[in-house]
Amino acid sequence: MKPIKVGLLGVGTVGAGTWHVLQRNQEEIRRRAGRGIEVTMVAARNLERARRIVGEAVEVVGDPFAVVNHPEIDIVVELIGGYELARDLVLQAIANGKHVVTANKALLALHGNEIFEAAQAKGVMVAFEAAVAGGVPIIKALREGLSANRIESVAGIINGTTNFILSEMRDKGLDFATVLKQAQELGYAEADPTFDIEGVDAAHKLTIMAAIAFGIPMQFARSHIEGISQLQAVDIRYAEQLGYRIKLLGITRRTVVDGAEGIELRVHPTLIPAARLIANVEGAMNAVLVKADAVGTTLYYGKGAGAEPTASAVIADLVDVTRLATVDPYQRVPHLAFQPAELADLPILPMEEIRTAYYLRVYVQDQLGVMADLTRILAEAGISIDAVLQKEPGEKARTDIVIITHQTREKYVNAAIAKIEALSTVVAKVIRIRLESFS
Repeated sequence: MKPIKVGLLGVGTVGAGTWHVLQRNQEEIRRRAGRGIEVTMVAARNLERARRIVGEAVEVVGDPFAVVNHPEIDIVVELIGGYELARDLVLQAIANGKHVVTANKALLALHGNEIFEAAQAKGVMVAFEAAVAGGVPIIKALREGLSANRIESVAGIINGTTNFILSEMRDKGLDFATVLKQAQELGYAEADPTFDIEGVDAAHKLTIMAAIAFGIPMQFARSHIEGISQLQAVDIRYAEQLGYRIKLLGITRRTVVDGAEGIELRVHPTLIPAARLIANVEGAMNAVLVKADAVGTTLYYGKGAGAEPTASAVIADLVDVTRLATVDPYQRVPHLAFQPAELADLPILPMEEIRTAYYLRVYVQDQLGVMADLTRILAEAGISIDAVLQKEPGEKARTDIVIITHQTREKYVNAAIAKIEALSTVVAKVIRIRLESFS
């Protein structure tokens, strides 16, 4: 059978890694796919660099539309990133009857509904394993491996930059700004790290996982997003003393509120008991914890970024598409695991309605009755206390009181925090971090 022909858009870190792994393992890949997979055309901004990587046997062009419009290209691999140009290229490739492989989580989180609808209508595949958690095959697990299950929740460390920063802050006691600078020097963080440190990158990935886990459309705009830029080293220390570690988590879960089912979709710093496996994922590694009714809890761990780990996922998608290219489109695995006509119209819950436990740090004047006021306000809001850590008074006879609560609704905590901050003895904003036990 003749080789399938691939057009590669972008020869940056992941594009170059994809090329090198394809060349190195081409015989293994051919045996798995049933036919050869050959990159025959590449689009890149830096033509000289691209030619150095792929050699003279591959056509290198500056216009990516020349690739998606080429009649002999069977599969387009989109690795240029971004939103609008990538969207136009992918939709044009689909219109031309070409299958698409992409690592672009932002593209899918924002435009996935439109892209999948177009692909369904044209009878082509859009594969995107590399868009979430790099080389960790979490998309295939959610879409295929767990298809017998009703998935209850997905929680993940899905941004290596923030996990590296939090690991360094905990291990070395350094502040956020210092570790961010180190992460940039080591290449873990971009020159503009906003998408990573403010949780946007993790929210893109979580949006994709939620759609597959629960059979709902992509709904990035409804996700709750908080990053780690305001996280203080003192809270990491206090969490450690109480037996917890802080991670930036993406969490999506089925939840019933007032008798109606909805979906939680949230990214934020989270306390996790130190004994949990996911709490011990360090450095730039990723991990995703899935809870399902039949199989129970499963954990997927590995490198979430990098040239060859991400290339591994891109090429796995190429192999899948190659195997299924001639199959009746209705016999393929649906893009979002569920048949398109069977997607559910479940609402994304507002943060005020979610239930979890909380870490509250209150900076107070060390006066008689302060603790009594705090416990009274929490009790009036129906919030019970699980643990308390009170530090010795420091400068100006002020001290931190750290309270761990049992589970309660966010709106009750919001109301309690407003009353606590109104106390004359409270001298700073209350620090609130959510807590998940994963028991």
